[in-house]
Amino acid sequence: MFKMLYRVCFIALLLPFWGSAQEDFLRGVDLSYVNEMEDCGAVFSLNGEAQAPYALFANAGCDIVRLRLWHTPSWYDTLNAGRRYSDFEDVCRSAQRVRAAGMQILLDFHLSDFWADPGRQWIPAAWAPVADDLPVLQDSLYNYIHGTLMAMHGRGLLPEMVQVGNETNRGILLPIAVNDAGWVLDWDRNGPLFQTGLQAVADVEAATGQNIRTALHIAGPTNAHWLMEGFSDHGVTDFDIIGLSYYWQWHMPATIQQTGSIISSLREAYPDKEVMIFETGYPWTLDWADEASNILTTAHPDYAPISPQAQKQWMLDLDAAVRSNGGSGLFYWEPAWVSTDCHTPWGQGSHKENATFFDFSGAVLDNGGMDWFGAATTSVEPQPIQETPAVQLNYLGNRTLSIKVPPGLPDSLTCQVFSIDGKGVASYALAQGSNTLRLSEVPPGQYVALVQAGRSVYLTRLIQLP
Repeated sequence: MFKMLYRVCFIALLLPFWGSAQEDFLRGVDLSYVNEMEDCGAVFSLNGEAQAPYALFANAGCDIVRLRLWHTPSWYDTLNAGRRYSDFEDVCRSAQRVRAAGMQILLDFHLSDFWADPGRQWIPAAWAPVADDLPVLQDSLYNYIHGTLMAMHGRGLLPEMVQVGNETNRGILLPIAVNDAGWVLDWDRNGPLFQTGLQAVADVEAATGQNIRTALHIAGPTNAHWLMEGFSDHGVTDFDIIGLSYYWQWHMPATIQQTGSIISSLREAYPDKEVMIFETGYPWTLDWADEASNILTTAHPDYAPISPQAQKQWMLDLDAAVRSNGGSGLFYWEPAWVSTDCHTPWGQGSHKENATFFDFSGAVLDNGGMDWFGAATTSVEPQPIQETPAVQLNYLGNRTLSIKVPPGLPDSLTCQVFSIDGKGVASYALAQGSNTLRLSEVPPGQYVALVQAGRSVYLTRLIQLP
């Protein structure tokens, strides 16, 4: 209780400064791939000189490094030299290098043996036999998080921040058959699991006397409000940070400005929580250097043509929008995942060498994303926070929405429909008064309906279409 009261008071002191650059704003990166890339022969350089990558980022101005942790990534055993990465020992190896470079650590518990994301939350194989026994599964989860953190503390590597799960739009620790059968969001199961994970971190804080900021991670800014309502309604409240993933390619048409507005509204709705962008990325080229298909290939019209300068500008503009709307951090996902001769499960090389901060030879890009760290802080006009009762939305059945728009709202009002992983699937113009929308072209499933005009967001609502 004291900890929660302290957090509320601390955040309240910060509220008057939302519109200005915050001194404690964190600029970070996910460098989980660095050890593997170096083992596979990658050399990172600056001005023709080889560089230790963690020191390179620290010297550029990076504050914090995010490291993913898989439970038992045995699938690595059949790749390359059979060495495992992003397991406990590899994370500790990375954490030592982060500490030596003087940066903070965000530990990302994927709570899986493999990649966890909005479409895949596979339970670790070791826990599969108890997937349907909630108390036993909670015990396994608690002991894993608590034990991991205490072991890191014993090595002097306790992270400053911990996220419980990765892009947990559908929850955590799902049996593979349940996950792969379609969309599921079981709050009666998820609520206790998230509470258990957060309690494990709190108990490590108590045992070590060291503060650890905790986070939940949501993919897609447009999913933030309805998921946060779900967490709150099911007792998952004792955490510090709302972490978001935001990529133009996967979350369009949500803009940087709209993302800023959502951050502002989250800060208004949850004043005791910080908001950060935990993942973003933007390509600097559409070329490739290997046989692995690139995952970021779409240009935003305001950041075209794709170039190192466009990558840098994306980061500068997103940074300004996050700061000005009360956010407290921005992370770039995998800026050092360069191409090597090694393989992923899907091909030889990297799936993001065209969106790193390095050219295909491993040299820091000239006028690219790395320059973001050292750039002067800027701000933009905070986006207005709109009262959600101004617009009414109801699902009438038969794939039909009723939206009532009161007088005084902009003529450019639209209803955007997003899939559950944050992808835009439909857009409808709205007029003042009553609007009836027939979603005949939208496939069955769960979606987020978002009513907006320009940079202002007026309403977000979860809908289920048969």
